Amino acid sequence: MGALGIVLGMVESLVLSGNISEKCISVFDTANEFLMFHTLALLGLAFMNRYVSRSYLNSIYYLFVIGIILFSGAQYIQSIKELTGFNPGSLNIIALVGGILLFAGWVTLIFSGVSYTHKKQHH
Repeated sequence: MGALGIVLGMVESLVLSGNISEKCISVFDTANEFLMFHTLALLGLAFMNRYVSRSYLNSIYYLFVIGIILFSGAQYIQSIKELTGFNPGSLNIIALVGGILLFAGWVTLIFSGVSYTHKKQHH
């Protein structure tokens, strides 16, 4: 996902910049920021397996991945509407659902930390 964010950032600077309005560039930037930020969060999850139960990790992972796809995907599509003419009205709802899933992922992550109990290792 991080590589996708980098490629999309390059597309923005090389293709979209100057061809779509600043407002649409801002929407594209927001989508890319959410993609990259949550990609880093997913990377951090990979190192939390000692501290978070598998069920929490799976839940957080799926909430983040599906949330990224819905939120950023809808925002990317909406940002290029000036070029494509494609702008279904449901994109705002899709982005909202994606944002709610991302929020739920963070709440689950916080809850997993609050409910963490250290498992002592006996030697």
